[in-house]
Amino acid sequence: MSDPRPPGQAAPKLFGTFAGVFTPTLLTILGVIMYLRLPWTVGNAGLLGGILIILLANAITAATGLSLSSIATNTRMGAGGPYAITSRSLGFEIGGSIGVPLYLSQALAVAMYIFGFREGWLWIFPAHPPLLVDLAIFAVVLVIAYLSAGLAFKIQYLVMVVIAVSLVLVFGNLEVWGETGVAPTWWGDYRGSPETDFSGTNFWAVFAVFFPAATGIMAGANMSGELRDPRRAIPVGTLAAIGLSLVIYVALAFGSPEPRHPRIWSPTTR
Repeated sequence: MSDPRPPGQAAPKLFGTFAGVFTPTLLTILGVIMYLRLPWTVGNAGLLGGILIILLANAITAATGLSLSSIATNTRMGAGGPYAITSRSLGFEIGGSIGVPLYLSQALAVAMYIFGFREGWLWIFPAHPPLLVDLAIFAVVLVIAYLSAGLAFKIQYLVMVVIAVSLVLVFGNLEVWGETGVAPTWWGDYRGSPETDFSGTNFWAVFAVFFPAATGIMAGANMSGELRDPRRAIPVGTLAAIGLSLVIYVALAFGSPEPRHPRIWSPTTR
């Protein structure tokens, strides 16, 4: 069979399950909410309530991941990610109507991650202007996306190392594993946050704040055109990332100091 590419055009670099699906999906799930709002979630809901929220959010994500895997394994995959999957399964009209909000959701997700990075950055460097920090982060992301997907895939390994080191530091801190001498709070009283003067909240409001932490499974499916074997890579990589993220979130809930601390942690609280 002849090569359909024009003469002199190099073959595109394709990625496997680990680099193309598992890693970007896991990094998207283990995002800003894990660092900024998981302690707040456990502080409001208590240890068991926090785990219940994590399990419920992960169950919804797992159901979506199974649906995505079912479609990916029964459809000839190509470039286009969720749009291609939806349009081939339900038609171009529905695919287009879903593709537009999916496109907009990516822009909103980038904005959320930039704001989250800025919040952590200002924790370390409080004198830096927030707007300039946002613009600088956006410029870096824009340059990486403009240059090539290959560069983004290389950088994701650096991000994974940073996240892994941060988790090792958390889990290696023996104080958060019950050495404080204070009994954990199993069910919280949903006091709210310092921003609202602890005026109170409820289970579903806390769940709504945490739920974005369990999303992001489309990160791997978005790269369907860059995968060597998308029909295998998407289900295996997506479900593996969902399973590992569940283990990490539950472990962080047990390791959170909030069930044993009289105040509820917030990014604005020093």
